[in-house]
Amino acid sequence: MRCPSCASLDTQVKDSRPTEDSAAIRRRRVCLSCNFRFTTFERVQLRELVVIKRNGRRVPFDRDKLARSIQISLRKRPVEPERVEQFVSKIVRELESIGESEVSSETIGEMVMEHLRGLDDVAYVRFASVYRNFREPKDFETALAELSGEDEGKPAANARK
Repeated sequence: MRCPSCASLDTQVKDSRPTEDSAAIRRRRVCLSCNFRFTTFERVQLRELVVIKRNGRRVPFDRDKLARSIQISLRKRPVEPERVEQFVSKIVRELESIGESEVSSETIGEMVMEHLRGLDDVAYVRFASVYRNFREPKDFETALAELSGEDEGKPAANARK
């Protein structure tokens, strides 16, 4: 493993243990060249996933990019980091279980929105605003209506008359 501080390949594992959900192994490492300490995670990868972007470009699936986008939508929300990690792992497992080696960015976005809807309403709207490229307040109103169930004929709890 290359040291993130000095780029030396001379590193040593000091401690290994499974994460709380046992979906990964956490390794504490130390660089023998500069004594920098860092953590790595080892996960099972069932298949190599390729993401087909909206413009048709194909890029390798990046779990960290998915985690960052979810963490941004959950910023300053009362959701524990362990729960976010479990959330990301669940989405990755679902993507791998689809059985396809290529998956569209739309599929990933809709899957994230579906799961965020059950986790945190504010994070759902935040993610939707970026994913669906909201341009005006009406777009937010539509997302809030979806969230409150108005789109299914159910009245919203705080609907104005």
